[in-house]
This record gives sequence, structure tokens and C-alpha cells, in this order.
Amino acid sequence: MTFSFKGLAQGIACAALVLGALPAAATEFRLGLITPPPHTWTKAAEAFGAELAEKSGGAHSVSVFPAQQLGNEAQMLQQLQTGALDMAFMTIAEVSNRVPNMGAFYAPYLANDIGHAAAILRSDTAKGMLAVLPQEAGVVGVGYGSAGMRQILSRGPVASAADLKGLKLRITPFDPILDFYNALGAAPTPMPLPAVYDALANGQVDAIDMDVELINVLKYYEHADTLLLSNHMMFPMVGLISARVYAGLSDDDKAMIAELMAKHVDSTLDVYIAKEPEWTEALTKTGKTIKTVDATFFGEAIAQWETIWTGKAPSLPDLRKTASETQ
Repeated sequence: MTFSFKGLAQGIACAALVLGALPAAATEFRLGLITPPPHTWTKAAEAFGAELAEKSGGAHSVSVFPAQQLGNEAQMLQQLQTGALDMAFMTIAEVSNRVPNMGAFYAPYLANDIGHAAAILRSDTAKGMLAVLPQEAGVVGVGYGSAGMRQILSRGPVASAADLKGLKLRITPFDPILDFYNALGAAPTPMPLPAVYDALANGQVDAIDMDVELINVLKYYEHADTLLLSNHMMFPMVGLISARVYAGLSDDDKAMIAELMAKHVDSTLDVYIAKEPEWTEALTKTGKTIKTVDATFFGEAIAQWETIWTGKAPSLPDLRKTASETQ
């Protein structure tokens, strides 16, 4: 399968017929994220805005709104659909709530590590999955980034998967990860990022599903005892443009904006490849118990997840095939 922004533009023409009247092209775009200002995604969004201003000769600019200033991801996705928000860097998690096929990216142990995850996300298989987003979600997906691999940080000791049973475990609110932790017998607890630190501190949750960057940057380890380095799921991000806004742009602006956003979204993959070992090493110096586990640790939960999601995500077999070919 091949992918091009020209082909994407043709798909948008179809979406425009459904969306109806379109607003005039904007010169100052608003881009929303849930990540805090120091986060890799936020830095990439700011770099995208700076390069767009330069390449457009100042005709276009981007105002970046991090840390859920414009709402949570569900709210921002709705704003994108109506054209009230122009752009977002968003987890595939929220998109999968509207387009279940995107849940295939969360197959446990689809990727061996962050480098392998990057190869999968850069594949034609992954890029081809973006084609339906204008029709099914009202957004244009230009490419993928990442928030690294998922780990488990716990307030108490975890010697086996049985120790996760009954634990209130913070998750991002989307079905693939909910099904995974339900299969483990945990009590998955959806919670926005700003609430996580205090929730760990006061015992509102017993554990969290998180990447090593945020465990470091937001110091979640200060209120936990055990870190399971499991790499059990990749956690992709996608660069999105409102289909309404995109359809109102000139062909030249469509190409320039989509290509520049894709470039900076993709740059996050290289950041995580370079930085994950550094972030992981930093956590080994915190005095916490560090336990490295693999797929065998989770027992039958992975097979249960596959049973549920094989029917929900038609692209799962193709992604598994791509993953095996890119190892």
C-alpha cells in the first residue's frame, strides 16, 4: 500500500460533500494537546508552528495550547470535527474511541521496543489506516508520533500479574487498554494526566499505566515503590487537522501544512528512540524496585485481548504481519 498527500486530498473532497459549507482558510491556527509544556509532543508542536511561519513567509502561524487548555482529548476531537479547533496532536487512544480499527495499534506486544514501534508506525500499513479518518471522524491524519512504550508503576510490590488483581490502576480512557486490564483482573480507573500525581500521593489509585518520560518529568515515582518495565503496549500519537479547516485550504497550503506537520510529528519517534534509555536509566537511580517483565508475565490476558479485538479491528492481522516483517 502506498501513501501520498495527493491521495489524501482526494479523500478529503469526498468528506467535504458530507461536511457541507466550509469556513474560510485561517492564517492563525490553534493546535491543542493534553501534554504539559516540557513534553516531547509540545516541543514538536512548537517547532511545527515555527517552521510553518517561516515556510509560509509569515502567512500562517500556529498558537499551541498544551496541558488541556482547550479541553480533554474527547472535547478537542469534537472541536476538530466542527472546525472550532484547527489542529491537534492527539493519542490514537481517543481516535480509537471513534474509529475502533485504530485500536489495533494497542495490541499487547505488537512492538518489541520503541525502535520497533517507530518502524511499525512509519509503515505503509499504518499510514493506510489514516485514510478513513475524514469520513469516520471528521479529521485528517497526517502521520504518527509516539509517547513511548507503556510501563506499570505501583505504590506497592508486584511480584506477579496476580498482584495486579483488584488494584485501582490509572489508565487513559479508551477500550483497548480497558479490556487489557480487565482481563488481568485489575480495576482500571480512567483519569486525566493533571490528576495522576495527587491520586498516587493520596492513594486514590494504587498503580498507573504510563511511559517512562512522564514518570520522570512529572515525578510520579515519588509516590510509588515498584516499576514494572514491561513495554506491554506502544502508545502512538497522530497529527490531526480538522477536515473542515483542511478542505477550506488551497492545494498548496494543504500540501505544505500536512507535510510539515507530518515531519514534526514523526520527529517524536526519533526523540523517544534516543531518550527512552536515558529516562529508564534515570529511574533506576531513584531507589525504587525495578522489575523487567515480558509477555509471559501477563499470562492469558494477552490471548483474551486478541479474542476481543480481532473482530473489532480489521487491520490487526495486517499490523501483526507488518510487525513481524520489520523486526
